[in-house]
Amino acid sequence: MKTERLLNLVLVLLYARRPLAKAQIRQLVPQYGQSASTEAFERMFERDKDELRELGIPLVTEDIDVLWDDEPGYRIHQRDYALPDIAFEPDELAVLGLASRTWAQASLAGPAAQALRKLRAAGVERDTDALIGIEPRLRTAEPAFDAVKDAVVRRVPLTFTYRRPEATEGSERRVQPWSLVSWHGRWYLNAFDEDRQAPRVFRLSRVSGPVRATGRPGSFEVPADHEPRVMVGTLAAAGGQPSPAVLRVRHGAGHALRRRARTVGDVDDTWSLLDLDYADLWAFAEEVAGYGADVVVEQPAELVDAVVERLSGAVAAHGGGEA
Repeated sequence: MKTERLLNLVLVLLYARRPLAKAQIRQLVPQYGQSASTEAFERMFERDKDELRELGIPLVTEDIDVLWDDEPGYRIHQRDYALPDIAFEPDELAVLGLASRTWAQASLAGPAAQALRKLRAAGVERDTDALIGIEPRLRTAEPAFDAVKDAVVRRVPLTFTYRRPEATEGSERRVQPWSLVSWHGRWYLNAFDEDRQAPRVFRLSRVSGPVRATGRPGSFEVPADHEPRVMVGTLAAAGGQPSPAVLRVRHGAGHALRRRARTVGDVDDTWSLLDLDYADLWAFAEEVAGYGADVVVEQPAELVDAVVERLSGAVAAHGGGEA
């Protein structure tokens, strides 16, 4: 395999204490030893040298010994190959911090937190002022995430129960999972619905009960022209007619809600009253619940119930019992 051969070549030249002759390289890199002839090896080696240099790897030619001046040697110096110290601007650190929050309820939460700890250990501190106007949210865990993520990676068909926004009961769906996308702060599964024989987008928060694998790894192929974010943006935004809502929002909070509101009026020194529309009851309930005590639903009643359900789930997930 070409990639394995190039990797072995880099390792051999990187850790050699002195320049290596072609004959030594042929012995040390297994794929070269399998060459049919010396001429075939040399052609392959010349191509590999050029490719490594095009990739920016500093492969150099040096004299092996004064007695062997007609035989060039090859080497990669560790000082030239190693990455320099990386410095981040305050706005770049802010983005890294926000990226780590994306995985707060997912299986990569540990590595994301570890990455930030390493930055701090190296004396790199985030500029917290760069995060003004970007609010942390209370997020409810999505139990389906790990199973769906693994199925996407391994291309395994899935079956799960799914509740549509306008429905009170869920229905069984059989899908070929294509991709998993974080879009507007929520996780979506792009998939091919086997019963409807059409592409569909599924909000992970609406998946209830166990997610079951119903096939072998590699059972299907993802279309070559599949664009995950385009599919989510097109299909996820297509459903539902807007419904009005009235929210009481604490001063200094709910910036995203304020931007979308038709009207904003101050109730007193603490609260504002917002009038805005939403298309998906459960999606909007999750968004509102994310603001915690800073946002209170005045109406409609079904949105109040949905937010209470979300908050109760968050409390129960963190061992707090009923809300």
